Order: sequence, then structure tokens, then C-alpha cells
Amino acid sequence: MAGDITQKGYEKKRAKLIGAYLPQPPGKFCMVTRLSSPPAGYNSSSLNSRSNAAHPGCTSMQAVARRFAVSVRLEGSMAHERRPPMAPSAASRYHRRRSSGTRDERYRSDVHTEAVQAALAKHKERKMAVPMPSKRRSLVVQTSMDAYTPPDTSSGSEEEGGQGEGTPTSSQGSVSMEHWISRAIHQGSTTSSSSSSTQSGGSGAAGRLADVLAQTHIENHSAPPDVTTYTSELPTQVERPQVSTVPRSTPKYGNAELMETGDGVPVSSRVSAKIQQLVNTLKQPRRPPLREFFVDDFEELLEVQQPDPNQPRPEGALMLTMRGEQLGVVTNWPPSLEAALQRWGTISPKAPCLTTMDTNGKPLYVLTYGKLWSRSIKVAYNILHKLGTKQEPMVRPGDRVALVFPNNDPAAFMVAFYGCLLAEVVPVPIEVPLTRKDAGSQQIGFLLGSCGVTVALTSDACHKGLPKGPTGEIPQFKGWPKLLWFVTESKHLSKPPRDWFPHIKDANNDTAYIEYKTCKDGSVLGVTVMRIAMLTHCQALTQACSYTEAETIVNVLDFKKDVGLWHGILTSVMNMMHVISIPYSLMKVNPLSWIQKVCQYKAKVACVKSRDMHWALVAHRDQRDINLTSLRMLVVADGSNPWSISSCDAFLNVFQSKGLRPEVICPCASSPEALTVAIRRPTDDSNQPTGRGVLSMQGLSHGVIRVDSEERLSVLTVQDVGTVMPGALMCVVKPEGVPQLCRTDEIGELCVCSIATGTSYYGLSGMTKNTFEVFPMGGNGAPISEYPFTRTGLLGFVGPGGLVFIAGKMDGLMVVSGRRHNADDIVATALAVEPMKFVYRGRIAVFSVTVLHDERIVVVAEQRPDSTEEDSFQWMSRVLQAIDSIHGVGVFCLALVPANTLPKTPLGGIHLSETKQLFLEGSLHPCNVLMCPHTCVTNLPKPRQKQPEIGPASVMVGNLVSGKRIAQASGRDLGQIEDNDQARKFLFLSEVLQWRAQTTPDHVLFTLLSSRGAVLSSLTCLQLHKRAEKIAAMLVERGHLQDGDHVALVYPPGIDLIAAFYGCLYAGCVPITVRPPHPQNIATTLPTVKMIVEVSRSACVMTTQVICKLLRSKEASAAVDVRMWPPVLDTDDLPKKKPPQLYKPSNPDTLAYLDFSVSTTGMLAGVKMSHTATSAFCRSIKLQCELYPSREVAICLDPYCGLGFVLWCLCSVYSGHQSILIPPSELEVNPALWLMAVSQFRVRDTFCSYSVMELCTKGLGLQTESLKSRGLDLSRVRTCVVVAEERPRIALTQSFSKLFKDLGLHPRAVSTSFGCRVNLAICLQGTSGPDPTTVYVDMRALRHDRVRLVERGSPHSLPLMESGKILPGVRIIIANPETKGPLGDSHLGEIWVHSAHNGSGYFTVYGDEALQSDHFNSRLSFGDTQTVWARTGYLGFLRRTELTDASGERHDALYVVGALDEAMELRGMRYHPIDIETSVIRAHKSIMECAVFPWTNLLVVVVELEGSEQEALDLVPLVTNAILEEHYLIVGVVVVVDIGVIPINSRGEKQRMHLRDGFLADQLDPIYVAYNM
Repeated sequence: MAGDITQKGYEKKRAKLIGAYLPQPPGKFCMVTRLSSPPAGYNSSSLNSRSNAAHPGCTSMQAVARRFAVSVRLEGSMAHERRPPMAPSAASRYHRRRSSGTRDERYRSDVHTEAVQAALAKHKERKMAVPMPSKRRSLVVQTSMDAYTPPDTSSGSEEEGGQGEGTPTSSQGSVSMEHWISRAIHQGSTTSSSSSSTQSGGSGAAGRLADVLAQTHIENHSAPPDVTTYTSELPTQVERPQVSTVPRSTPKYGNAELMETGDGVPVSSRVSAKIQQLVNTLKQPRRPPLREFFVDDFEELLEVQQPDPNQPRPEGALMLTMRGEQLGVVTNWPPSLEAALQRWGTISPKAPCLTTMDTNGKPLYVLTYGKLWSRSIKVAYNILHKLGTKQEPMVRPGDRVALVFPNNDPAAFMVAFYGCLLAEVVPVPIEVPLTRKDAGSQQIGFLLGSCGVTVALTSDACHKGLPKGPTGEIPQFKGWPKLLWFVTESKHLSKPPRDWFPHIKDANNDTAYIEYKTCKDGSVLGVTVMRIAMLTHCQALTQACSYTEAETIVNVLDFKKDVGLWHGILTSVMNMMHVISIPYSLMKVNPLSWIQKVCQYKAKVACVKSRDMHWALVAHRDQRDINLTSLRMLVVADGSNPWSISSCDAFLNVFQSKGLRPEVICPCASSPEALTVAIRRPTDDSNQPTGRGVLSMQGLSHGVIRVDSEERLSVLTVQDVGTVMPGALMCVVKPEGVPQLCRTDEIGELCVCSIATGTSYYGLSGMTKNTFEVFPMGGNGAPISEYPFTRTGLLGFVGPGGLVFIAGKMDGLMVVSGRRHNADDIVATALAVEPMKFVYRGRIAVFSVTVLHDERIVVVAEQRPDSTEEDSFQWMSRVLQAIDSIHGVGVFCLALVPANTLPKTPLGGIHLSETKQLFLEGSLHPCNVLMCPHTCVTNLPKPRQKQPEIGPASVMVGNLVSGKRIAQASGRDLGQIEDNDQARKFLFLSEVLQWRAQTTPDHVLFTLLSSRGAVLSSLTCLQLHKRAEKIAAMLVERGHLQDGDHVALVYPPGIDLIAAFYGCLYAGCVPITVRPPHPQNIATTLPTVKMIVEVSRSACVMTTQVICKLLRSKEASAAVDVRMWPPVLDTDDLPKKKPPQLYKPSNPDTLAYLDFSVSTTGMLAGVKMSHTATSAFCRSIKLQCELYPSREVAICLDPYCGLGFVLWCLCSVYSGHQSILIPPSELEVNPALWLMAVSQFRVRDTFCSYSVMELCTKGLGLQTESLKSRGLDLSRVRTCVVVAEERPRIALTQSFSKLFKDLGLHPRAVSTSFGCRVNLAICLQGTSGPDPTTVYVDMRALRHDRVRLVERGSPHSLPLMESGKILPGVRIIIANPETKGPLGDSHLGEIWVHSAHNGSGYFTVYGDEALQSDHFNSRLSFGDTQTVWARTGYLGFLRRTELTDASGERHDALYVVGALDEAMELRGMRYHPIDIETSVIRAHKSIMECAVFPWTNLLVVVVELEGSEQEALDLVPLVTNAILEEHYLIVGVVVVVDIGVIPINSRGEKQRMHLRDGFLADQLDPIYVAYNM
């Protein structure tokens, strides 16, 4: 490839240019001399720094380009191109564009950017296309301007655009063009979800992509390769899965074809192509798998990180304690700070102490030492004597008071602070609370509460600005104690009496002040500083900085804490210095203000942060007359931050010409606990070298110092922060565990022993001991000193010459798989990926969250409003690559949020812990999310290898298999039950009806209720018989039907349906009940009706007049071909006469009716029910529920299939009881209808579906009181059975029981039944027998098809409720679905059933015999091989309980776990969708419903979002985390949709396969689709 030549040239040129300045390889550490004047042709300080160089204000990007005349960058993930030298015009154009100088860009370094570019370039070869998330239009902040213009091929920060010398290599040019062309073709529609990004690198990838696109029939669910296993040997060039090209009848979702979406775009370019893209990306070789395991429990083995044998280890000698120079106690140093104030206030009262600025940079006010002294006395007197009463003062010496002053009023703060010192009360300076819900404000409140603060001192202006309640009082802030607000302005205070004078002592061990500190987790601690420590610290600073009397110092820092407080409030008073205070508000308006003040006041010292230097760099162009010769010391307060070096270098570079001397820049390191840890001393000798270290990132992550020699990419350049403070000792100890001394080449936590440190965390003795009372251990295990050290929270080492280097902070430390990474370094890498266009500099948060026993890195950034989706996504993928290359660590989640939405700290930084909190609770509201669990999570349990189960070779002795009782059980025997059941003597239901019409003609069998609860119509035995006769006559005459013909009954739930059913039996026809089409939704419901009519081979359709019209309507003809209907008979006008004679079947085994229903897997199946089975079914239910003519039963079920149909139409005729029929659809109008009916008719037994129960729970939850007052009483109900074909939904039944307990519902009354296609009712909780039991099983064992009972509440426990009692005449056995051998008690297997009311087979058009014999006529492979069983297709287990049933035997409980068809095989384990869905629904309050399904070994999760679309992306990380934590599965795709998108059938079961087809055909209109990497 031609590119390599350029690469070589590039390397050569680079080596030549910087060869002289490269560190010498030998030695662990190296010193690079700082150059006072860079040599010609090389306009920058040494390149090893993260320095910002070259021309004034130019970002290092250009510096690199100008220096090496070449720039490497990766556009998207397309081929990168080499650049020619920059044309002058382009450069000037660049400057024109940039001169506005956006100030929010932080510091930058050449090496880092260069490293990032090279890393990205390296990725180019192996990077495959990452599918871009799909987003609904309304969510897209701004769509891209023109989808089809190829992106600017040049690098983002330079707009030269020239193609350069020669033409690009063929692959580069062609790929990008090909990509855009193919994109234009495949984006026929511009719906949001189709904006799939198909970028790819290299021509090979384009070819692969074409392969993917060629694969239109991805839906032929062929098994693509398993992307979830750990093989790392896979080649990068991926074979595409072999796809069978057999045409397949595609099921429909709605009425759109599966393969062709509504707008005619082939599916492949849409969702399924993206999934394929994802699969291909995930098949790349990943990090090598980990080897060792720790046992999380008996079967799930989570891998644990083993140390890499090749990892670098520290080899140096144990370090020695570093001692600072002696603190030279000068005779005229004041004995305390109050004494100093008294001295200056009385001898030179006119001397200026502090000058404050307004926002225009004009001096606002000069506070003299005399004024400071007199006002502080006044404040002290008022605090002690004017609060409370004489007898009971509110504040006594030693009490804590809060200081609440804004950042633009240092004078008022200073007066209050010294007032407190004089009154001997302890000031606690905090930020001004702006609203009641400031980020972190609650934690500050906790600190104030724990310090016992009752009084807050504040200024007049600030007091007026605080939020006020309606009556003008200041509200109590969240979490804050009750405070008295006290204004310290002189005019509000009373004069102290002549004889009152503060008591001025020498500094002692009393607490002087408390500085607040925010921890990593957001909690706020108070660090107490004693008076002696405060004074000693001021003395040490005075000595280290060579402060002299009356010097002028410019302070930009926050004066309430840290370096700003120490230099600008305390040390300045000790030395009678003049402080010029620059407020943050002025810096925002004029970033140069501090430099102007240094010139104006000829200041000797300035205290700044890197940010202030950077801002000055960006803004200095307009300034002519800057002169910095007066400056002898520039204190860089955040010198411990690894980024500060680039700001320092760049600042020096620009301002050296303005009189700034290199030796003036003095970085320092500090922490709230140890105060100033180290500071570089200002020297007069400009030749003294400063320390630089170019450290290997790889080494740092293992905690060792290695000067990086080969890989120049991943390095961290650090500068020294000077030496140890005067009078202090310093050592470095291991960050975790016992404070063991580090070796010389090891990174550890710095510890300081000195009087000048904090002494405790207020009120927290345990934490204090661990931080302020540390005794470092030497090699022999003995403490190295009798005095305690204080941990500084800074990570670093001591280099040659006693120079201290800081590599990071303990708070920013993230330990991922045993390696340490620093949040700041990761931010720096992210910022080096050209963020200018897409995200705001300095608004990036990096933190770690614990998922599955390891820390995972999360990066959150604020996105610029003008960047397009495509741009942001490209930027995100590049950041991931860069961090992966440079730090060798994967990012778990990268989120972009809209501008200005991250919580801020008072001085404008990002409030990290609050951001993390928002992320974890799902209220961050990102606008873009990229999750990479596949790349990051490497400690999943090994995929399971299936073990052969007990096969025919097992020894069977009697009823034991492998030593366990065989799992079999049965209901009562039908033959032995003696009862006066008259209906038994009839073989056919039609005969039972005729007998009832003769013997009890006026007995009411059916009552139908309206939505108001009134009786709509009722049928007696005789009326039903008469109606049935007329219908039979009509079938024979008008329909010309023969006996045995099939008739489709299309009726709404009601009495017509029942009459039509018996009419068919009287005429000898076979009825099929069909749910009528929904008038509002004909397009989707009518095709199903048509399908059932066709598949069942119905000779005619019977229905009502209304539906008759509906079937012939315009809408109907649009949905189906109306001419294909069989004859439609309208039963509303019946003939007057009855048929000549009623049909009597000859053989009870002939067909009585067909039961058609759609299973949860979306399969339509008709089951044949014979007359024998029908009668046996009715008898079984009569016995179980003790049904007699005197009973009433309320039924709120759909009457079209299964047990619902039998209860609605058949049972009353057989048993003679009255059925009160309540159509479930009426409950949508009146949710209380069913329960009111139960109460009104004093019903003892009632049946409903889960949908009905859910409707009542949700709809009536808040109305129980009003229902009670309306007389609703459920105390008579003894059985309330939920009719279902699934695992009982315990949560729903329990909440229903609890809710209606107040209305008299007995909790034991609620139970469930279980039926399936082969046997419509296997279990049903009857009237007698023990209550349903619940067991808790281990969910992890269940995945391995094992049942392991655990205690309630134990981790991973899953409650399973018994599915009711086994019906009379039913036998059950549990068999292994693969080997068909019987299983033992409490073993999980398929439920097989033998009973007189089993269906006699599927009614299929083609007669698929194999399936039929397998489902309906199976035999065990060993043991009892004679009995014929039907396979239910459900997994479950039997368990013998301690309870006794009606016959006195021990009771066997059946627990249903889930359908075999629904279960998902992932990573060799069997998962039931409902378990994963339960975890997902619990993950966030806005998730209403959820469904999961597998697709090409990826888990797809669809969640319904209740709430605003802005919350959609919050769900992605939460869903991913929940499933990882609870199920050890990685989610492939998360789809967020509107409420009601997940289809459910009439029984309230989710149609997951239906949903899958809809998703793949792009018919869900999702709000957001995230593809996890």
C-alpha cells in the first residue's frame, strides 16, 4: 500500500526533528532540560511534554501539522489520507475562523493528539463497521444537512481539503465514494431508523458490507456463528453465514409483508442489516479470555482476573523518607494570625489588604488592614453577644458557624473569617446555595448538620439573593439544618463597648476552621485544621515562596478553600501583603483580566489554575502592552493535574516574549487533608533544570514507573511540583491495604508528616484514623516513624533530586480487571480526539460503575447543539478506539448529553458524583449512547457444555430412577367417584341439553351482563334448546350442509355464540369459534379470521347481522379478498320451523368441535376435540369445582378457545349451574364490572384471565374505598381462578389479593389454572384440597435445567406458584424432552399428560403426521413404555409436599416454569424470557412493559417507555446492567418503543415471535434502537 511510504517518511522526518530532544533510553527516569530559547526551526519546548506549542494560540493540531508537514487522522472509520504541507491560504483561513477563540477548550498536548491519531490510524485496518443507533425523528436534535454529500475528506481542524501530492491510493478514494453511493441507494426512505451508518475501513470491508447487503433473506432463521463464545482465534476476515434460500411463507405483522417494509425498502438495509453488522463487528478477535475462575456458586463460574505473568513489576530499592528543609523560625513572625492582624491593623492601618474588582475589571473596593481589624472585632463581638440572650448565647467559643459568601465578595468573607478567629468560633466556609436543589447541596447540608451549625454568616447582597419562600423567609434547603442567617455588614452590627476586646492568644491546638471536601461518592466531609497547623502552614508557604512584607499578589482562585484561601486570605495577612482578587465572573467576561492586573499593579506573585492560563492564551491576541517582568512567581494551583504541563508550556511559549521568565512558573500540589504537599520554589537561577517524566501508560496501569522507550504512543508526560514543604517529611505508600513503603520505581499515595496538615474529618473518627493517623511500614514490617503521617489522596512518586511528581488522584482512580486507570488521563485522551466540533472541552466526566464484580468505565460528555447525529456517533467510535489503544481498556458506556445539562460545581466544573448518580438512576437524559459490554465484560461464566442426562441405561427399580422417586402424579380417578351425576349417562352434550330442556325447562343456564352491570339477556334450558333447533334447521336448509361439515362461528362474546354452537351439534356439524374482527382495526384482525376460516376448511360462516355487514365492508375488501369467503349465514333472522329430526352421532370418538388458537410463539393450531373428550372435560371440571344446578359461576374470559370456551359454552349445560357471562372487553369501559357482578350475584366461584386481573389492579387500585362504600363485598368468593397457559404470574396475583383484601377477598381464594394446546385444562384449583403452595428456586440452577430450592429472599431466588390442583382423571409425568426418559422428583423436564380429555390431534391442512404423533402420542423411552402421553411443550417439575389432599394422600404440586418454544438457548444455557423481562421492568420506573427474544445469538430487548422520549436513552445502560448482573447475559440490541407496541394475545400473553418479525421488518417505529458493541 502506498500509504506505508508516507508513514516511513513521516517517522523519519519526525525522528530527525526531535531526535536531539528524546529522553535517553537507559535509566528508569530521565530529566529533560527546559530550554530557555528553542533552537531555530523548532518553535516549541521539548516535545515529550503534553505541550501546546508553535504559533501563538494555535492548537497543537496545527503545530503537529506545521512541524511535520503531515497530519494523520481517521475520518469516520474510513481510510485516512496523508496530508501535503499546509497551503498558506488555508492556514490564514483557519486563523480567521478560529480567532473568535472559544474559551471552553482546555489544554492540549501534541504528543497526546499525535498518539491518538496514530492509534486511530492503527485501528483503520481491523475496524469493522459499527452499526449506528436508530433514532426517531423527534429525538434527533438536528438532522444532518444533506445526507448524500460525502463528508469533508480533510481533517476536522484544518480546512485545506486539497488532495495533495499525487492521487490517493485506489482503496481510499473508492471506499468512501462507494460508501456514499451505496448509502444513497439504500436510503430510499429517510425515516429515522434507516439512517444506518455503514462506514467501513479498507476495500475488504466494503466487500464484506456488500455481502451483508446481498443477504436479503436474513430472516431465514439460519444459525449464524455464535458471537458470544470466547474463541480468540477467529480470523478478522469473516465468512458470512451460509443462508438457505428455501422460500418460506412469511408470517405477517399487521398487514405488511415481512420481507418488504411499508415503504418498499428491502429489510436488509435496515434493522437486520444493522444486526448483521453488529454480529460481524462482534466476531472480531477480542481480548484473550481469562483463565482462572472463582466460584460464585455451585455452578455459575465467574472468571476472575489473574495477574499477567509478563506484567511489569517494581524493581527499585525501598524508597527513603524525604525531608523538607528546616522551617526557619524567624524571630519577627507573629505568634498567631490574629496577632498578625492586630499588628498590621494598628501599626499600618492604611496599608491595602485586599482590592476587589467589579465585572468590568474596575477596582470596586480597597480593604485596608485597619478596616479589616476594626470590622473583624465588630463581627466577633456581635457573634458572641448579639445572638440569643445574655444568659443563653446562640454561639459560644468553639462552636461552628457557616460562612456563605459569593465568589465576587472576598472582602466580606475575609472580615467574617477573621471575625470568627477573633471570637474563637470555627468558620465552615461553603458555597452559596442558589436553588433548593443544587448539585451536592444536600451533602453540604449534612456536613453543616453534623458540625452542629446553627448560624450562617453572609453578606447583605448575598442574603437578598438567596431563594425566598412566599412570606419572604429563606426556606430550609434540602438536607440542611435550621439556620439563623446573620448579615455581617458593618451598618447592621452594633458597636462593641469600649471595654470589650478580643482575647488574642498564641496559636494552639484548637480548631481554627473546617474546609469542606467532596468525596468520590459525592459525600461531603469537613477537614478540621488546628490554629497551630494554620499558622505553621502560613510560615512554610512564606518560606517556600519567599514572601516579603507588602508584596502584591493577584489571586484568581476560590478564596474560600484550598490554595486560594491559604495564599489569598491567610498567608497574605501574616505578611501584610496586598491581594488583588479576580472573581470568576470577571474571568468569564475577560479571561485576560488577571494578566492585566499583574501589569497594572506590578504584582510579584499570581495564583492561578491551568484553566486561567489556557483562557489567557486563547484571548491574548488583542493585547499589545503586556509586561510580565514584575512577576517572580506564578503559582499553578492544579500542578498535580497531569494536564497542567501543557498549559504551563504553552503559556511560557507565548508570554516569554512579554517578559515572563521560565523559572517563574511554580506548579504546586495540594489536598484538603494535607494542605500544600509540595511546591516548586521560585529561583533566580534560570539554568536550574526542572523535572519532566515521560512515563509509559502501560507501566502506570500496573503501578510502576517506566520511561517509555519503544511505543511512543501511550505515554503520560508529567512535570515536577517542586520539593517537600519546609518542616515536613514525605513518603510514598501502597494505595491499598497496609501502608507499606513503595519502591523507588513504584507509584503510590503520597503521605506527609508535618504540623501543617489537617487533623481529622469532623465527627468521623474511623475515617480520620485511616487518613490522618497512618504509620507507614518499612521493609521489615516496622513503622518508619513514631509520628503519624497524613494520606494526601495524591498518587505519584519522588524522582531524582527529591522532586515530587504527581500522576493522578486517589479519587480519580479506577481499577478495571486489576489494572489502574486515572480518570483524568482518560479525559485527556477523549479530548485529544478532535472534540472541538462535537463536544465541549472541559465538560467531560469519566467515572466507573460496578457491574458484575468489576469496575466499568463510563464517559459522559456534553454535545454541541450544532453537531449532527452522524458526527457525534463517529466521534464516539473514535474515542472508544483511542482509549482502547492508548490505555488498553474498554469503555463500557459512552454517553453524550445536550449542552449545559450536566450538574455543575459552584465554579463551573462538572459535579462528578452527581453525574454518576444521575447515570445510575436513569435520569441523565443523554441524546446519544454507545454501550460496549461485549468488549468490556470478559468475566462472564464459561458457556455451558450440555451433560448427557439419565438415559435408558439408568437403572429403574420400581418407581425409582437414579435413586429418586419418579416424578408422576394424578388427580382423583374419575371411575371410582360415586355421585348422583345424571349427565354421566349421556355420551353427547347435545343429549344432555335435550334432557335438561325436558326436565328443567325454566332453569336459567346463562346470564349476559352489559357494561353497566345490568342483565342484557339470559337463556333457560328450553330457550337454548329451541334456538339451537332453529339454527340447525337453517344450517340444513340455507347452508345445505352435510353432517361432519365445519362451520365457523364469528360472534362477539355472548349468548348467540352458545346457541350457534349447540345448533351446529344438533345439525351434526363441527363448530369452530372465531374471534370477530375488531371494527376499529380491520386491517390487522380480519386476516386472522380469514386464516382460521381457511385453515379449518369451514364450509360456511355463521354470524350476526352487524358482523355480516362488517365482513362485506369497504375496509374488509381492502384487507382481504372478500370473494374467497364461504357462504355467510346471518342468524339474526331464523326460520320459524324446527328441523325434521336432530342429528345423533353414531360414535362418541367423532369430532365435537375444533379449538383454534394462536400460541405464544405465534403458531396457529387447531386441536380436535372428540365428544368423549368434551364430556370427560366437563365432568372433570364439575367434580373439581363441585358445580351443581344451584350454583352461580361468574366468568370473565374470552370464549374462543381453551378453558375459556369450555367454561363459557359447555360447563353449564353439563352441570346445570348458572353462568354469569361478563365479556372482558366491557371492562375497558367499566373496570369494576366483574367484581361488582361477583358481589351482586353472591358468586362463590369465578374465572378470569390475567388481562382482566391486571385491568382491575391498575384501574381500581385507588378506588377500593369508594367501591367499599358502594357495597362491593368479595367475602363469599372461595375460588377465583386465573385461566392461563403459562407460568403463574405471582406478582400480579399477590398484588390483586392484597388490593382487594379490604373488600373481603380471602387471599387463599386466588389461584391459577394450567392448560395447553394438547390438553386444555390440566390443573385447576378446586374447592377442596390444600391451598396453592409457593416455592423459591435458584434461577441460575434453572438455566442449567436443574431445580434447586432456596429460601425466600436469597440472591437469585425466583418464586414459583403451584398451577392449581391436578384435575380428576388426569395423570402427569415429567420427562426429559430430549431422551424422553422419566425424571425424578424435583427435576426439571417437560410436562407430559395422559387424560380422557386430551385433544385427539392437530387439525392441519397438510396433516403433518410426525408433529402430531410426537405431540399427542408419545411414549417414554424406558419405564412405563405402554401409556400414551401428550407432550405439553412446557417445562416444569413435580414436588411431593407435606400437605395432604382430599383423599388423604400426600399432595403432589405441579410447578410450571415456561414453554420450551419460548425458552432461549444462550451461551449453552436455557433462559425463560419472563425472568429477563422481570429484571428489565424493575430497572427503571419508566419501563412499562418489556419483551425479549434472541436473534442470531444476540439478545434483543424491547421496552415500552412510559414518559417523555427524552428518557429513552436512559434506559439503555440500565437495561444492559440489570441483565448482566442478574442473568450474566450481554444484551445485543435495546429497542425503546411506545406503549402498546408489544403485541399480546387474548390470554394476555406476549407474542414475542410476532414482535421479532415486526422488529426485523422495521415496523415498530421505535423511539430509539441501540446496538451494543
